[in-house]
Amino acid sequence: MSEIVDELEDSRAPLLDHLLELRRRLLYCIAAILVAFFVCWYFAEDIFAFLVQPLLHAGQKTVIYTQVFEAFFVQVKVAFFSAMMISFPVIANQLWQFVAPGLYRKERRALLPFLLATPVLFLMGASMAYFIAIPMALHFLLGYSGMIGGVQQQALPAIGNYLSFVMQFLFGFGAAFLLPVLLMLLERGGIVTRKQLIGARRYAIVGAFAIAAVLTPPDVGSQLLLAIPLVILYEAAIIGIWFTERRRSREEVATDSE
Repeated sequence: MSEIVDELEDSRAPLLDHLLELRRRLLYCIAAILVAFFVCWYFAEDIFAFLVQPLLHAGQKTVIYTQVFEAFFVQVKVAFFSAMMISFPVIANQLWQFVAPGLYRKERRALLPFLLATPVLFLMGASMAYFIAIPMALHFLLGYSGMIGGVQQQALPAIGNYLSFVMQFLFGFGAAFLLPVLLMLLERGGIVTRKQLIGARRYAIVGAFAIAAVLTPPDVGSQLLLAIPLVILYEAAIIGIWFTERRRSREEVATDSE
């Protein structure tokens, strides 16, 4: 008990110190984003060339822009989105450095794995979107090109619209793959329990398909590519919570025995 009291006393700081620390962490984050932005701006064409590969593999060789400033703003968006992804580890570390001093040692040990798992899961979701979901969606959507009613219908995607399309997939799938982290944090905070998650399984399945319907094109294949992993991740979160409950029970028993 005395160790907990001492730890709590050490974590206390005046409000002004907290604000100064917050400002310092925010400046580090802004500096990391700015540095990453200028680096990504230099490589913006290469990054966009990477993003446009699914469109090329789908047989579309041309993109257009209909406004004189559209190509410029596409380069800005590419650099900004890339900078946010590259600087995320720095931002997460600064957030952790700000929050960690106010946590107990057990809380720090509990939250650190979630922090480390977040970029890994996001990257897994974005990779699935880039290599599987986007090519399937493009194959479906570009399949409407050709002769229709005696008229030649040709796809000429605008460069800005295509970038928004790709980013919607990347961030949508990436954020969806963070579902286990969110559920386990909610359980850790006492907001939900494992039994409640099990009881809400049928609603979670319906919600997964609803989310997939919003984030993906209307073809069934793309929707299943997102909905099925969401359901699997929901079940994985329940299993992960079961393991953490067992570990907490063992720790409580060990503490009581002492």
